[in-house]
Amino acid sequence: MNAINIQAFDFGALDRLSRQNTPVHRLDGRAKLLTTLIFIVTVVSFGRYEVSSMMPFLIYPVALCALGNIPFSFLVRKILLVAPFAVLIGVFNPILDRQILTSLGPLEITGGWVSLASIMVRFVLTVGAALTLVAVTGFNAVCAAMEKLGAPRIFVMQLMFLYRYLFVLMDESIRLVRARALRTFNGKGPGFHTFGSMVGHLLLRTLDRAQRIHMAMRCRGFSGELRVFKPRSFGLGDAAFVLGWSVLFIGMRLFNLTRLIGEMVTGFFA
Repeated sequence: MNAINIQAFDFGALDRLSRQNTPVHRLDGRAKLLTTLIFIVTVVSFGRYEVSSMMPFLIYPVALCALGNIPFSFLVRKILLVAPFAVLIGVFNPILDRQILTSLGPLEITGGWVSLASIMVRFVLTVGAALTLVAVTGFNAVCAAMEKLGAPRIFVMQLMFLYRYLFVLMDESIRLVRARALRTFNGKGPGFHTFGSMVGHLLLRTLDRAQRIHMAMRCRGFSGELRVFKPRSFGLGDAAFVLGWSVLFIGMRLFNLTRLIGEMVTGFFA
């Protein structure tokens, strides 16, 4: 139960980190959202057998974490938490793709292993960039930036409510687990046969609480419009942020920096 409480406390860490006052936090949300989208599209555009050419793109999430005072350990823990889903996507690649691409001495490396490594690198880059975006902007500010960039308002509102519903779901889950733990003795009590009933009760409790929250919002004047407490304007610094990173992403996409650096190093010692 203590582990669940710790996870629930850590669940809102992105919102706490987004309240800092750093140069990255002060940038307009649209600038950071556009830059992150360009970053993700550029990373996804690589071929399935490319791995080393994507490594220089680590500079973007690492730079945002450093400038935004985001702990690297926090970002790594969040990525590892959802890493099994990425592994499941490419776990069968080594079995299906047995074409030999390269060899390291007597060890032959097939295309399946290379494509699996490529999937994992893309996963780390894209998820890391998305988490860093929320950590230096805040989810509400990201939703507001999406609306300002032309996203449908109904989609933005549903996305924001879904994010908030996760907190409600986690809170009700803790209550159910705590209630079950208080009704057991020495770890003995209702077993796995009660799991289905608990999930059903959890769904009903969260839906009921979400409805009460929505009614409270309506009573306080909520009309379906996103209101940002501190609205920001898109300035010259924001445009320079988007342009500078975009040029860097395109340059790293067109030129394999890892290979160029390797050739320079080998040429120097040759």
